[in-house]
Amino acid sequence: MSKSELPWSKSIPAGPWDYIVIGSGMGGMTTAATLASLGRRVLVLEGHYVPGGFTHEFKRKRWHWDVGVHAIGEVTDKAILGRVLKALTGERLKWASLGDPYEEFHYPDGFRIDFPDNPRAYREALVEKFPQERAGIDRYFSLVRQASGAMRGYYLSRVFPERAAALLDPILQRQAKRFTAITLQSVLDELTADERLKTVLAGQWGYYGSPPREGSFAIHAAVVRHFLHGAHYPIGGAGEIARALLQKVADAGGWTAIRAEVDEILVERGRAAGVRLVGGEEIRARRVVSAASALVTATKLLPPAERPKPWATGIHELPPAPAHLCAYLGFQGDIRAAGAGSANQWFWKTWRTDGCTWDWETEPEAPVLYTSYPSLKDPSHDPGPDQLHTGEIVTFVPYEKFAAWKGTAWMKRGAEYEALKADLLQRLLDGLFAHRPGLKPLLRHAELSTPLTTEHFVRPAAGSIYGVASSPARYANPWLRPRTPLKDLFLSGCDVGAAGVMGAFVGGILCATAAEPLEVLPWLRRVNAGDASARRGPAR
Repeated sequence: MSKSELPWSKSIPAGPWDYIVIGSGMGGMTTAATLASLGRRVLVLEGHYVPGGFTHEFKRKRWHWDVGVHAIGEVTDKAILGRVLKALTGERLKWASLGDPYEEFHYPDGFRIDFPDNPRAYREALVEKFPQERAGIDRYFSLVRQASGAMRGYYLSRVFPERAAALLDPILQRQAKRFTAITLQSVLDELTADERLKTVLAGQWGYYGSPPREGSFAIHAAVVRHFLHGAHYPIGGAGEIARALLQKVADAGGWTAIRAEVDEILVERGRAAGVRLVGGEEIRARRVVSAASALVTATKLLPPAERPKPWATGIHELPPAPAHLCAYLGFQGDIRAAGAGSANQWFWKTWRTDGCTWDWETEPEAPVLYTSYPSLKDPSHDPGPDQLHTGEIVTFVPYEKFAAWKGTAWMKRGAEYEALKADLLQRLLDGLFAHRPGLKPLLRHAELSTPLTTEHFVRPAAGSIYGVASSPARYANPWLRPRTPLKDLFLSGCDVGAAGVMGAFVGGILCATAAEPLEVLPWLRRVNAGDASARRGPAR
């Protein structure tokens, strides 16, 4: 697709606009595309030079990488999320399975367990490794089903405004509270005394960033259910997601403007009336959606007079999920023969699940490495005669360790910062090559992103890839809902949905539903029923 064909540019067309959406991450794009399906004219504003948030791609030399799309579940027609996504993107977005298994977990002493792409085989794999724990394993899957089913009522309750919470939340959230209010660790401790089984069952906490003693069981159950039938990757790369969703916006008369960073939400006569860009330009709309994370909205985008209000301070009090490092690797050669694959590979140095953020001043090696090879996931990737491939290494780190450089400019943070990055990158590489030594002679390029890099390009609070931490306190907070108390201001994204790409997708749908319930709810019913006309949306 040439630049002239892309559904975004640096220019901003003239209004009027029905909605302005701040941020083009998965949540913002989903809200915008859903509203466009209803015939609304939507302007999406993105501060970066490429849209997509954590779904965007970047290129160095002859390699290109995704920044946050590693494994996506529930994208087929068999899942309601997949049907909704297809309705928004038509035939533009296609998916490839990561295969069976889609995930490998490697623990100390050579213990390995693979996660297959169907629930029966997953259970059998666990029972084979832990034959004495059959009852606890079966109870675990039963609780996962119960919790993920109960969350439907929780999300429905969030569509309604906060003033209705006192009446509706106790009814709609009654079942969900059994699971949102408890931690994953508390559930595991009741199920088994086998510490290794606990660690294996908790293995996918990295997909939402809150370790078992902190994370709600509800989010863990949602992640497990999300991947019960395997994982997928977008054919053509992660950037296809933005191209497909934002084309829907453009087709309805809307547009996406890049390099259009929002400085402040305009509030006039008690309602959100538009935005002011960093350069001073003011743009007005009938309504405003902030998909720039709830924390950023409450602490930076609201006018100073709005920030002390209870709903804003209530959000501000919530801690963000952990920050992360990501090493982006460029290879030349047959990386599959060296042990890489389409499945994600986790390498754990310990059986412990607490304290899994890496304090490199006291620990020479990261406690966990998450590795992914995007070029092997995408069947359309052409490695060429030089066999060019890509890889990534991710681990969690304390954001505070980078506080000394907060406020400095990208690529201008000084020699001490660059020396730290080089040291951390080398340690991550050493950790990878200890498990996959055949990759070392094939490496041709490596660079590291830190939480400050993440802040610069995607602008989340405290460099968090997952937004607000997925703790019981998050789910008890009455203010994390799409419709804010400020008239005509809505929130979208993972903070009103769930962590991860498809969690942000859910947040985007919830936001559109809260904004236009009389049209979105019938549209969703038609999509769920397989009505092809739902792709066009209702006549306005």
